[in-house]
Amino acid sequence: MPTKLDYSTLSLMDALDLATLIEIEAFKRYTQFADRLGIRTDDDAASVFLSMAGNEKKHGDQIAERRHALFGEQKPNVTLSDIFDVEAPDFGAPSQNMSPLKAYWVALSSEKKAFSFYDNALRYVTHPEVKALFEELREEEAEHVEMVEKMIAKLPASAKVDLEDEDEDALPYREGRIHPAS
Repeated sequence: MPTKLDYSTLSLMDALDLATLIEIEAFKRYTQFADRLGIRTDDDAASVFLSMAGNEKKHGDQIAERRHALFGEQKPNVTLSDIFDVEAPDFGAPSQNMSPLKAYWVALSSEKKAFSFYDNALRYVTHPEVKALFEELREEEAEHVEMVEKMIAKLPASAKVDLEDEDEDALPYREGRIHPAS
């Protein structure tokens, strides 16, 4: 069970560590999904997850560099249990033959969770530098949401079909789920 953080007492170092952990968690989860599904083509669900993992790693590295520049090798005060499952998609989210569209819906949900985390944390953060950092990260998550939404909008019709479900009668459904026409 996650630890209840008191956001109002977070130092800048704690905030940077927290943000880094969030990105690391998402990177690991997206990578696990890609590994579990296995890449079959350049535009399959595993490729979507691998691309998202790359984005999370880049973001995490940037935050970690910032943290190291300010605080060096000081031991973190926060742990993964403090943020578990903030941004990363649910473990059960991918399926072996899921369509790229479904993969993007999983990614979109995760980016929205991260935005919500920073948005909610900002209600309690009082440290001016931490507040500024969380506002910056919230804005970046909003940009990620917009980026994924644009990717979804550009997907070809074939991206809506699960690999094992080549049924041309399949129709898009809420959050990218595919159900046969009734």
